[in-house]
Amino acid sequence: MLTIVPTPIGNLGDFTPRALEAVQACDFVLAEDTRTTGSLLRLKGVDARLRSFHAHNEHKVLDEVVADLVSGATACLCSDAGTPAISDPGFLLVRACISAGVEVQCLPGATAFVPALVVSGLPCDRFVFEGFLPHKKGRQTRLKALALEPKTSVLYESPHRIIRLLGELEEHCGPERRVSASRELSKKFEQTVRGTVTEVRAHFEAHPPKGEFVVVLAGAD
Repeated sequence: MLTIVPTPIGNLGDFTPRALEAVQACDFVLAEDTRTTGSLLRLKGVDARLRSFHAHNEHKVLDEVVADLVSGATACLCSDAGTPAISDPGFLLVRACISAGVEVQCLPGATAFVPALVVSGLPCDRFVFEGFLPHKKGRQTRLKALALEPKTSVLYESPHRIIRLLGELEEHCGPERRVSASRELSKKFEQTVRGTVTEVRAHFEAHPPKGEFVVVLAGAD
């Protein structure tokens, strides 16, 4: 069995009892970064067998991991923060396990885009999850599509590129499009800034941003 285990995006209290039980009981834990996951598990009193599983080695180790699971081993998959496979490694492993007849379960838990979407004040009955936009090839195509998308759109962005993203949204969607930018979710300095794209961009130009961002963009009229 493979269990997908969400890990806290900031507040360690968000590591659920079910998650703790899963990592205690499994044969090994697949970790995006063994140092990050190892530190979390040690804080929770768990001495787990850790195996590296990240974007740069998942193709290489995939067959070996699936073979172990087919033979009867149990594993948990953890990303550095949040739910694996949501803008993190995991999809390829889940698909391979399903094809091989390995049972897969995903525990509910921390993920960044849900709280950011809910507190944005924008419609969240229907939305599009975009994650990180491409840095180069395909970026303009995605931005043009976002400008025309009638549903609320959710994006991830780093603090180093958030002002660039907001400027691009201003250019493609217009200065009056509503947007919400949340950072440091579940942490001490959690912040959400809401307003027009122009207003939010101006805020972060005046207050240098820190922390990973979730940007929620209103749909086109």
